[in-house]
Amino acid sequence: MRVIVVGAGIGGLTTALALRRRGIEVKVFEQAAELREIGAGVRLSSNATRLLHRLGCEAAMRAVAVRPATSTYRRWDDGRIIAREVLGEEAERRYGAPQYSFHRADLLALLAAALPADTIHLGHRCVALQQHPDHVELDFDNGARAGAELVIGADGIHSMVRELSFGREAPRFSGFIAYRALVAAERLAAVGIEMELKVWLGPGHHFVQYPISGGRYMNFVAVAPADAWRIESWTATGEVADALREFADWHPEVRAIIGAAQGVNKTALYDRDPLPAWTAGRVALMGDAAHPMLPLMAMGAVQSIEDAVVLARCLEAVVKPDGLPTALKRYEQLRMPRALKAQQGSRRNTVVYHLPDGEEQRRRDAGFADLIRLRAEFYAYDAEAEFLPQSR
Repeated sequence: MRVIVVGAGIGGLTTALALRRRGIEVKVFEQAAELREIGAGVRLSSNATRLLHRLGCEAAMRAVAVRPATSTYRRWDDGRIIAREVLGEEAERRYGAPQYSFHRADLLALLAAALPADTIHLGHRCVALQQHPDHVELDFDNGARAGAELVIGADGIHSMVRELSFGREAPRFSGFIAYRALVAAERLAAVGIEMELKVWLGPGHHFVQYPISGGRYMNFVAVAPADAWRIESWTATGEVADALREFADWHPEVRAIIGAAQGVNKTALYDRDPLPAWTAGRVALMGDAAHPMLPLMAMGAVQSIEDAVVLARCLEAVVKPDGLPTALKRYEQLRMPRALKAQQGSRRNTVVYHLPDGEEQRRRDAGFADLIRLRAEFYAYDAEAEFLPQSR
């Protein structure tokens, strides 16, 4: 079976790698002229990293990522600790794989390096899709055409594969925007800020900081109520002064990190309502093309990695041409409930993380261990377990 993956993000490249490990021929078509991510970090929890380890990426991951020892949740004004989540060696012992923080460019590079050079085709934007009884044909904006027995849409929240196969659907605006930036470690050391993973919660806002690139940079995400901004782009620029104004009364550490940034990107945060199906004929969706979620559980990239491995395992079982529908239905049955749980949790956190100070906020803080346990359930989940030999 030949497979085409549309989109060379984290999910698309992991899909290609997983398919090749299962002996399936795959090509990846990406609309961008080069593989790159600008100024963005990504956190991967153990439920994703154990899958990438199995795909042979462990050495490369350990070489470029940071393994945070803890994650602390703090109050917005005085910095008081609400809860502490132990990670580091404890996460590795408990879940069989560590948690990592990456620069997205480093993660994309190591995934691309694990694939043969002729797998990825850049500068190909999908503009048309035609399904036939035994194959699918894709047309690209550069005049190229390609065909395969299966097309996988891994092309993000604005997926053209989804639109061509399921119809157009507008993303749902969350009512929040995010400022993102990388700050060099030496700039923070000068003001006494350690390179640690912290999540600050406050009225209508929250702030996440974590080190990436071997500790050379601090990545931060500052989420605030929407102004007039509606652009969803991780490369659109904002103003440091605007971010500082949003967090004017916050803890000095938060303001120092924002103030140390030499520039910020600004994006509106969107997701979509769940789709009733992820497959249509010889087309399947995965990652943000299937279940775009808000970045309030650090599960977007994680869920795409789980999708990739499960889809490859399902396709591995196809031994006859008429076996594809069964494999795709199994993929949906295994993955849709998991992704929906992450999607719903991310939406719920737009309320939970942003409670105004008061009785409800105090109840949240007192019961924060329940949220930590929910995260632990995600970490412990092995998306591939059903396909692995069972020990007796």
